[in-house]
Amino acid sequence: MTTRRSSHGTGLGVVLMLLAALFFTAGLSRLSLGVVTAIAADTTATPATEPQPDTPNAGALFEALRAREARLLEQEQALAARADALRTAEENLRTQIADLQAAEERLSATLAVTESAAETDLIRLTTVFEHMKPPQAAALFSTMDTEFAAGFIARLDPQFAGEVMAELDPTLAYGISAVLAGRHAQTPRD
Repeated sequence: MTTRRSSHGTGLGVVLMLLAALFFTAGLSRLSLGVVTAIAADTTATPATEPQPDTPNAGALFEALRAREARLLEQEQALAARADALRTAEENLRTQIADLQAAEERLSATLAVTESAAETDLIRLTTVFEHMKPPQAAALFSTMDTEFAAGFIARLDPQFAGEVMAELDPTLAYGISAVLAGRHAQTPRD
């Protein structure tokens, strides 16, 4: 039995050797085909000094590249000019904003002075009305517009305002009361 195995094992070794030889030969043939193809391609190539019929002329290609470079340079200069214009516009805008802010501050100060002066005038006029006798003040209030008179009545001392209202024509007194009552009617409540 041992003799059979050794003869059988030897046969398998021979087959494996033959397969290895075939693979090696196939690899060499592929390698040689690649080398032959490369050599053939090199010998059929035309020299570099001759222009190829499908390749553009080198001078024309150079001129096309120069023209493209000139266009790109023009575009770059146009972009730089545009960036400069944008920077200038941005600086002008910042200056205008600063001027507007200064004007707004001056206007706010003027309005504050005006409002303060107007309030001072109203306080003084209210004091003048309060130093009158109720019938004299009522005569003056009866010539005023109802809303204007209501504004002063609201500023008067409540006791003096009541005495003046008692001296007014009932229709005018009612109108002034309606204006005073309706002033805060539209105010939202909690």
